[in-house]
Amino acid sequence: MEPIEQGPAQPRIGRRSLITHAAALSAGVGLSAAALATRDDDTKNKDVSLSAQEISLRDQDLKFIGAEETFSTPELLKLNSINEDHIAFLEEIGLADLGERRIGDMDEGRLNVQILSAHTPSVQNVPGQEGIDFAYRLNRQLVDGPMASYPGRFQAFATLPLQSPEAAADELERSVREDGFLGALTNGHITGKYLDHPEFEPVLARAQALDVPIYLHPGYPADDVFQIYYKTTRSEYTEEFQDFIFSGSGYGWHQEVLTQCIRMITYGVFDRFPHLKIIIGHMGEGLPFYYERIANDMGEPTENSLEKPFEQYFQDNFWITTSAFYQDDLLRLLLKYISVDRVLFATDYPFAGIKEGTDWFRAVDLPREDKEKIAFRNAESLFGMKV
Repeated sequence: MEPIEQGPAQPRIGRRSLITHAAALSAGVGLSAAALATRDDDTKNKDVSLSAQEISLRDQDLKFIGAEETFSTPELLKLNSINEDHIAFLEEIGLADLGERRIGDMDEGRLNVQILSAHTPSVQNVPGQEGIDFAYRLNRQLVDGPMASYPGRFQAFATLPLQSPEAAADELERSVREDGFLGALTNGHITGKYLDHPEFEPVLARAQALDVPIYLHPGYPADDVFQIYYKTTRSEYTEEFQDFIFSGSGYGWHQEVLTQCIRMITYGVFDRFPHLKIIIGHMGEGLPFYYERIANDMGEPTENSLEKPFEQYFQDNFWITTSAFYQDDLLRLLLKYISVDRVLFATDYPFAGIKEGTDWFRAVDLPREDKEKIAFRNAESLFGMKV
């Protein structure tokens, strides 16, 4: 297996020279060393590539922090599920288990820490005091439940009542300062608005002031978008859950997050909040595939409105996780554009297997130092934690 290329830590790509720069990268600028070890005196001065199995054996002692690990509760399952069959499925895979089953799966895959976040769309559709109370209740359930029962194994992103932005900012601060939470996780649009909308500036300002990240998890589309994009009138092509999955994990989610990222850059969020930290999952939600196209085509129309070249915000304000996308080629493409210092390990448990993810990453052909960064060191640095 060829070693994975790595992107520059802070590339400043000229708007019109992006493709030239990318070509230089692929030609060999900043490539990782192919030789990871030497085996005896005869090969001391020669590069020797290890097999995936040998790499995996070498890296069996890697520590792991999982940055996108989902949970639910009976109350939340009832709120956010389509029907009883959907609830039964989510219960079957262990979404609401925050005890022995989850810890057993973590131990089997040797995942040291899960950073927990509430099942999408969490409480974002619950307005007013009901939403505020629901978010507080979910956050406290984690503190009094798994975080107390299994010290050191769980951290958490706060659930926020985003339909009440000032209250959401206060709950973010309370959960960070009082409960030790690491930031917040949001789930797509909030009643048709994204985080670039002026209503949510109190939340962004508070996250920046607290120096904690916001994880942009996907959410389901608004009803009118769902009807236009993901629904058919031909009943013979509609099976149970088909349109739901099409608009979600099967396709729509990934476009939705990337759209929100582009909106946040285009409409000046990071000029107003230059130190705001954003995390996205699923190996960049398609960003690596579209990176050059986005940077090139969005560069010129934003040249006079933004303080930096468009693509620079991806380097300065974003971190990306591997959640559920256990593929070497996608990691290779991600590292072509994004620094290894901005990539975090995640599994997307229980929708993806922990052991499958950790086994995959142990065998990835990267220098040991870079694998440690992705597996746990970058998370330690970003979240101010120690595994």
